[in-house]
Amino acid sequence: QVQLVESGGGLVQAGGSLRLSCTTSGTPFSRNAMGWYRQTPGTQREFLARITSGGELIYADAVRGRFTISRDNAKATVYLEMGDLKIEDTANYICQAITSAQAFWGRGTQVTVSS
Repeated sequence: QVQLVESGGGLVQAGGSLRLSCTTSGTPFSRNAMGWYRQTPGTQREFLARITSGGELIYADAVRGRFTISRDNAKATVYLEMGDLKIEDTANYICQAITSAQAFWGRGTQVTVSS
């Protein structure tokens, strides 16, 4: 059974930083592309960043230059370093694992940015 568990969310002031983690199990992590999305109530899930099994990085325009995705295959964990946070970054941040067969999702970790 594939499981993705996010952590690291919380309340932060505008301009601050957070590091999110997503630890996976039940899938060969090093072979998977991993991604981060976010979602607010009543909206569609928004793509943020992806890192492929080969280390290629892809970012959405909204976060390029502020967020950094990375992975530690030994820990089966993907990270999202978030800097210069803005109030509009408030959302539930969700991890995605893309295997050869399908995509799997975590339940998310809430990030709230205050003024």
